[in-house]
Amino acid sequence: MALTKNKKQEVVDQVAELLGASKMTVVAKYQGTTVKAMQALRKEAKADGTKVKVVKNRLVRQAVAKHDSLKDVDTSSLEGMLVYAFNPGDEVAPAKVIHAFAKTNPTLEFVGAISAEGKFLSADEVKTLAQMPSRSELIAQVVATLLSPVNDVTNGLSGNLHALLDGVADKAAA
Repeated sequence: MALTKNKKQEVVDQVAELLGASKMTVVAKYQGTTVKAMQALRKEAKADGTKVKVVKNRLVRQAVAKHDSLKDVDTSSLEGMLVYAFNPGDEVAPAKVIHAFAKTNPTLEFVGAISAEGKFLSADEVKTLAQMPSRSELIAQVVATLLSPVNDVTNGLSGNLHALLDGVADKAAA
């Protein structure tokens, strides 16, 4: 069913709002993906704070043009049956959700992504982002790295103290 002019404007406004709030908007081809699989993708994405929408590419181009920071984005690769994943809280989450889902649904493949800074990332760059550890994993790795010297010093001191005490006890007994 065709959308009325008012309904199209509502969709453009909604997508423009999602683009403005999203730190990274991931674009993927979904041709050949079943409706049931798309529903499962939306459900998985929602749990991660990501919103997945299927929107006409022409309407997305209009929404991109509404933002000053995004108006220079190259939208020439927005062709075919595309799904858009938006996340206002995490840059990597949309890419991770689609990448994980594509493992069981190979009909889903990356086209690229639109960053909040107004750059269009290639499919390879998005795949690389999707394979990065999550934000919480990165924070945990940094904390572990920072605590490593402290743990090493503590272990070294406790080991040497035991050896020192053993040595002192042997001298005192002699």
